[in-house]
Amino acid sequence: MATGAASGIGRAACLAFAREGAAVLLTDINRDGGEETDALVRDAEGQAEFFSLDVSDAHQAEAAVARAVALFGRLDGAFNNVAMPERFTRFLDVSFDRLFAVNVRGVWQCMRAQIRQTRDQGDGGAIVNTSSSAGLRGAEAMAIYAATKLAVIGLSKSVALELARTGPRINAICPGVVDTPMMQSVASDARAKDAFLAAQSNGRFGRPGVVGEAAAWLLSDAASLVTGTHGYRWWRYRLTRHSCGKLSFMTPR
Repeated sequence: MATGAASGIGRAACLAFAREGAAVLLTDINRDGGEETDALVRDAEGQAEFFSLDVSDAHQAEAAVARAVALFGRLDGAFNNVAMPERFTRFLDVSFDRLFAVNVRGVWQCMRAQIRQTRDQGDGGAIVNTSSSAGLRGAEAMAIYAATKLAVIGLSKSVALELARTGPRINAICPGVVDTPMMQSVASDARAKDAFLAAQSNGRFGRPGVVGEAAAWLLSDAASLVTGTHGYRWWRYRLTRHSCGKLSFMTPR
């Protein structure tokens, strides 16, 4: 099960999962984009189905997990990737509720449904949540977005500690600035784009596929000893030197 699968990191990750033999439930509130990802996965001879999902709705989150199980027999892993962006906005003018509803409560609700399912299956599984470098170092004029991403890190690490002996494994990834449709919409403001590029040590935006491969590795059996961590550059380093291994993200084809 992957949320935010309609574009960007979510789409790239789903293609990576499919290449590793995973059957994937693609979810997003954007039906057109989600169905396009579905077609791309199928064109690559992967197994997938799109399911429309608003992660801020707990009932929909539970229904998505139930659909994955109905299709594939079990849930071995999940990628909670969906997020709302925040345009460059002064703190006193910022909107709070909707960002937290999607970026934090959405992750919590999906995790809760996913963990209940893996517990009922009697085995561990794995969950990866997408945070952001903004959650580690803050982001000027994006205070609420940064706060939501820091919350995802805290949630991931804390639940990972609680479930370390029983599973599922839970990790977070914290990409820097990645060239996705969401980022392009935020960086359409010249001041924002300059600030984003200045924050990148290599002076350029990252590629969604690199982050997708990091998520694939964390969900794979190759990462079976990894839980309660977060990062981005370290995973990129590892992926240049190790294969992703056999994924158990969903029931293999």
